[in-house]
Amino acid sequence: MARASRRLLIAPAALAGLGLAAFLSAPLLAERLYLAPDSTGAMFLHHTFGIWMWLALAWLAARVCDLLLHRVAILSRGGIPYPALLTDLVRAALFAAAGMTILMLVFDKSATGLITVSSVMIAVIGFALRNVISDIFSGIALGIDHPYAIGDWIETVQGAAGKVSEITWRTTRLVDRNGFAIIVPNGLVAAQRLVNYGADATDYRTALRIPLDAALPAARAKRILLSGALDAGRRFPGLLPDVLLSDCTDGVATYLVRFRVPDFGGEAVCRDSVASRVLNALNCAGQTIQRSGPGTLSAPPWPSPREALLSNVDLFRVFDPQERTELAGKIRARELEPGETVVRQGDAGDCLYVLAEGILDVATDRPGMPPIRDRIAPGEVFGEMSLLTGQQRSATVTAALISLVYEIHRADLDPILRRRPVIAEGLAAVMAEHQARNERLSRVPEEVALPTRADLAARLRLLFRL
Repeated sequence: MARASRRLLIAPAALAGLGLAAFLSAPLLAERLYLAPDSTGAMFLHHTFGIWMWLALAWLAARVCDLLLHRVAILSRGGIPYPALLTDLVRAALFAAAGMTILMLVFDKSATGLITVSSVMIAVIGFALRNVISDIFSGIALGIDHPYAIGDWIETVQGAAGKVSEITWRTTRLVDRNGFAIIVPNGLVAAQRLVNYGADATDYRTALRIPLDAALPAARAKRILLSGALDAGRRFPGLLPDVLLSDCTDGVATYLVRFRVPDFGGEAVCRDSVASRVLNALNCAGQTIQRSGPGTLSAPPWPSPREALLSNVDLFRVFDPQERTELAGKIRARELEPGETVVRQGDAGDCLYVLAEGILDVATDRPGMPPIRDRIAPGEVFGEMSLLTGQQRSATVTAALISLVYEIHRADLDPILRRRPVIAEGLAAVMAEHQARNERLSRVPEEVALPTRADLAARLRLLFRL
């Protein structure tokens, strides 16, 4: 490093040394050329060698400052270089000083006159360009403090959030999540609150605020919200969600659903997934989001939580409201503790289950093949193939959280299917969709023949004697 630094100083040092020697020898050279001291030729040599010497000295000083700043950056900034704005400013100051020196010492101009004229010009230019100058010096300060770098996601003034793509003397250029360029003056960046979300590989935690009825027990509310956030984790692993009670006023309890996002650019899709699944979990539990303020509590849109649940289940979308109400009056609730097994792979099944609250873990063991691991979220059905076709249980289902499931037995469905046999066709269609999804998940070999929609409908008609 020291050897490379010395090589960078060789050219300007040599040029400055030659310029100094030429400037000092200018009178002798004029005498050898038989030029009078005040002649045009002698003055030309004096001015030329003087300009050469002082500009070379300015170049040498600029190179020395660059090396010093580099050394200081290594020692105090962990190797992060100082911004080009600072080094450019130092070079400009050194060459401006060299120009002033040339005018005073080479061309014998009055220092007082130069200072007066320069002060007036600086005042006029500074007043006219005060905003630009403020942005430039703010850019220098930001570069020295280094609060962000190219590639970081930052949020500055309102409506200005994006990835830093360029930092110039006067502005910082951002690219937002929609691909639009946002150009923010450095003066505004320095004067406002700045949030740095880091680069693309930097994850951080954010939260959704969910207001619920304060009469809902906090433990149950947290369980419902957490189950929705965990459901979103099936699409975005690594969310690591948790739920906190943030506030409770005017009959409204505000909960924070906190989760991690991979980077600022991916926050929108993560928030959308978490919010959608949390809303689904609330609907399945028969709960609604409340509006803040006295006298603004929202009434649930369903007469009972069971009807709310069935209305959100795909398997029962072919039922009309009266049939869902009839079925809701027959199903049985079952609360599960964490680790409790609901069904076991290989057992016979006499009922299907609908998860209302909580999260269930699914494990399927296959001889000679890797096991399948999945989760069941609120509003999802399991065990329907065993109940409606007589097959054995295909997986072991265990509660991951305190969970609430509803059991639906064949006797509960029999009266409805007998009154309206066409429902069997709809049930077969939904079961075929579920089976196709499970097939993609389990990667069933192509030689394994799965029952078609027509096969499932035939089994239903035979089982229920339709």
